[in-house]
Amino acid sequence: MIAYTLTSAYAEFAEKDKGSLEPGKLADFAVLSQDIFTIPPQDLPKTESVLTLVGGKVVYDAHEVRMQ
Repeated sequence: MIAYTLTSAYAEFAEKDKGSLEPGKLADFAVLSQDIFTIPPQDLPKTESVLTLVGGKVVYDAHEVRMQ
């Protein structure tokens, strides 16, 4: 996983802005409706994004995630 995150940020001299989830860094990620690593393969197409962030900003929110 580090090769896709920290190492790639380091390679583009952007490790201060991205590459890990830390306060003040940019974040691109999606919260999915189910755990894609544990469901049967035939259930993968049923997976939906319930929250998507790009550059640290919410770009899609299905209002299914409860923040505390």
